[in-house]
Amino acid sequence: MINNFMLVQATVHDVEDAAPLFDQYRVFYGQESDVVSARAFLFDRLVARESIIFIIKDRTNQKAVGFMQLYPSYSSISLQRSWILNDLYVAEEYRGKGVAQQLLDEAKKYAGACSAKGIELATAQDNVRAQQLYERNGYEKDQAFYHYYLTL
Repeated sequence: MINNFMLVQATVHDVEDAAPLFDQYRVFYGQESDVVSARAFLFDRLVARESIIFIIKDRTNQKAVGFMQLYPSYSSISLQRSWILNDLYVAEEYRGKGVAQQLLDEAKKYAGACSAKGIELATAQDNVRAQQLYERNGYEKDQAFYHYYLTL
């Protein structure tokens, strides 16, 4: 089934395709739908070169069916680049067809090409399906560090 899909690294010309998926991703995590703001956010990230976005399209209808956004980070301890896989979403009707796996494979390939130390990600505690996918791909739960966040 994976041959039915085409993966592309997004440019500003692909924001229209990515924005609805990004909006659906945000709704999944409890935000109100706002495609206009989603579009603007993605556009700004690409223009400022602050993230890398990959889109998967269905070859039969050219519809964007999945996306992933990576943000650069750095490790002061290892003196290496790292990537944060912040967003990954597959349209519901395309789940279980290898789309998420293709995105994860591309993240690994991209990070390797950048000589990155690794890829960090987070997911909701109740998103068991995603956790299983990540663990099948070698991602490990952090047992060494507590992560904190300050809301402003």
